[in-house]
Amino acid sequence: MHERAVGVVVDPVQSVKGKVVIDAFRSINPQAIMQRQEPRQTTSNIGHINKPSLIALARGLNKHYYSIVINYRKNETEQRMLLNLNKVGWSKALKMQDYEQQKKDTVETLQKLEKLTSEYNKWIQEENKQTAKEFVVSSVGKMNPKTHLLSTIEDTMNENVMECLGTMVNTVVF
Repeated sequence: MHERAVGVVVDPVQSVKGKVVIDAFRSINPQAIMQRQEPRQTTSNIGHINKPSLIALARGLNKHYYSIVINYRKNETEQRMLLNLNKVGWSKALKMQDYEQQKKDTVETLQKLEKLTSEYNKWIQEENKQTAKEFVVSSVGKMNPKTHLLSTIEDTMNENVMECLGTMVNTVVF
């Protein structure tokens, strides 16, 4: 290895929410220490020296290698990209569900919709039999089938549209 070689390390564990933990190191030549020469190669006095942690010292910092100050800049696009990498499901939308599993889920959802539709029909019939005040009092604490029906329909539509778009993109791209 060349004596002026520099190792750049990006820590993926500590790099979170758009903040990149990056460091640069250069190895110390043991012969230079024996000759009582300064092993560090100084190129400028710009920047600050970070105080090393005890763990870093135990792993050989300032004995086998030394740290070099490193500066970097990120533009707005790079910052947004780094923030997106932190999100748990950013790539989940690109993965296709198994077709048999999707078919099974859709059939179960349709059965649930059928059940909710009949409950909503009963709900409307009860509403027509009572006055508005009586109906409000009698429906306290009960599940509103209309809200569940609308929610289930919206979820099913979103899932099916995403699967269709994903399938179309996969056929074009791959």
